[in-house]
Amino acid sequence: VQLQASGGGLVQAGGSLRLSCAASGRNSSMYTVGWFRQTPGKERDFVGYINRSGGFTYYEDSVKGRFTISRDNAKNTVYLQMNSLKPEDTAIYYCAAGSYGSTFSRLYDSWGQGTLVTVSS
Repeated sequence: VQLQASGGGLVQAGGSLRLSCAASGRNSSMYTVGWFRQTPGKERDFVGYINRSGGFTYYEDSVKGRFTISRDNAKNTVYLQMNSLKPEDTAIYYCAAGSYGSTFSRLYDSWGQGTLVTVSS
């Protein structure tokens, strides 16, 4: 499966952004999709994931209550709605597809190219 993330940009603290992850290829709706983020010099950190049906989501503690992952399998697209953004949310955000949900990036098979989110104070 091929993934393409989009929707990043510059936003003020307290604002919102919605990232999209468009999937293409065979059975692209049959994957769990995770979101990760990375800042320069640091490892890629887990943000959250959504299961194949969209009925289960799991989030990293710092984004719980602020970020929401959803998916539209008819459009082969997964969304990351980010509200109440903080400067520390600034990062390149990546979506990834895997067979199972996990907080470990190495367990995901396919990755999108990343989209930059910058939150100004």
